Amino acid sequence: MKISIIGTGYVGLVSGTCLAEIGHQVTCIDVIKEKIELLKSGVSPIYEPGLEELIKRNAKSDSLLFSTDYESVKDSDAIFLAVGTPSNDLGEANLEYLKNAAISVAENLKKNALVIIKSTVPVGTAKEIKHLIKSYTDKKFHLISNPEFLKEGSAVEDFMRPDRVIIGHDNLNAAKVMEDIYSPLLRQGNPIINMSNLSAEMSKYAANCFLATKISFINEVARLCDLTGADVEEVRRGMASDKRIGGQFLYPGPGYGGSCFPKDVKALIQTAKKHDMEFEIVQASESVNKKQKLRIFEKIYNHFKGDLKGKIFSFWGVAFKANTDDVRESPSLDLADALIKCGAEVHFYDPVAGDNFLQEMSQYGHKPKQFTSKYDCLNDSHGLITVTEWREFKIPDFGEIKKRLKYPAIFDARNLFSTEKVLKENFLYFAIGKKIPHQDIDLENKKEYLNPIN
Repeated sequence: MKISIIGTGYVGLVSGTCLAEIGHQVTCIDVIKEKIELLKSGVSPIYEPGLEELIKRNAKSDSLLFSTDYESVKDSDAIFLAVGTPSNDLGEANLEYLKNAAISVAENLKKNALVIIKSTVPVGTAKEIKHLIKSYTDKKFHLISNPEFLKEGSAVEDFMRPDRVIIGHDNLNAAKVMEDIYSPLLRQGNPIINMSNLSAEMSKYAANCFLATKISFINEVARLCDLTGADVEEVRRGMASDKRIGGQFLYPGPGYGGSCFPKDVKALIQTAKKHDMEFEIVQASESVNKKQKLRIFEKIYNHFKGDLKGKIFSFWGVAFKANTDDVRESPSLDLADALIKCGAEVHFYDPVAGDNFLQEMSQYGHKPKQFTSKYDCLNDSHGLITVTEWREFKIPDFGEIKKRLKYPAIFDARNLFSTEKVLKENFLYFAIGKKIPHQDIDLENKKEYLNPIN
């Protein structure tokens, strides 16, 4: 089937490449010329495991093409809209890019084509886009909502082996075409779920906001463990063994980030407000997450009694999660900003996200020092801070860490290390909700933290 993909971000590029891999003729379209030239040369503009190899293979066979114009839309049976829908100042999804893409598609649309919204959009957007396209063309077409459920760092695997494919539609024949598009991916019995466009749009937001809530919930449990002396790792295992709960997204840490959860949480809150509803659970999740991004900073500030001026702290990882170069909404940004504002210096190492981090930090007016070695990053530092759960950080040489650090402190925002192992190596150890013997005090009289930041 001939397919055009509008947008070559995470969703568009992964979707287009994988659709080419399963046999479709795909053209990926983007208005950014530099990005298209990069893709034509076989280089992926984003880091995603396995993606660049697929791009090269399918481009070589001419099943995957790249363009800055909409010429391919004229012959396409299906056109996926996968452009960004960033948050505006109110937290609402900005649909400007989507509408512009829809107009360009309408001007080149062939009869009976499917226009498929892959972008994450508020409930009711499909109806709005359908009316918009109709105002630019008299040709018959079908509007489909097909939300994506790709996790950065495993997006190729998620697309090729989906848990489910959701198809929002108002025409059974159009839904059947969608089933044909995805059929090579569904031979293991993973379901296609047909529903209305409205329900498909809501399903995406509901799923992401529920997962964000699980993360915020376990982070609140970790906070209470700090106050009571319980160990969140033991609590997590006790919870995860309940089949009704499960273990995914129940790992305490520095808070969620990235391009999806923060944006989708804000958007769902705003959608509820438009209908005179306060979405209290999701609002609480956002509030908890905002505080969680500074939880490890508060522990650092408390340990050094507020005296951070002139001290160096070394970040292992700055991406919002492992296996991606994405630093959007990463806890590393809030943490670095807080430390630097208190007079500290930030050093960091990340295998792929370093340049993106520096670019983001420049918006804060800061310039942390980047290193190409995780151990060199530690030289003369007053503490190692684990921010991202990259595999290469999980079993380090603690002797080398101790040799490099000026002060033997580890602030483990990802709970990567064994408490027993770290204490055996004579480090001062701080983590998220873990019971650490050297920190045992009279819990009844314990104040949680100093509060250096409003």
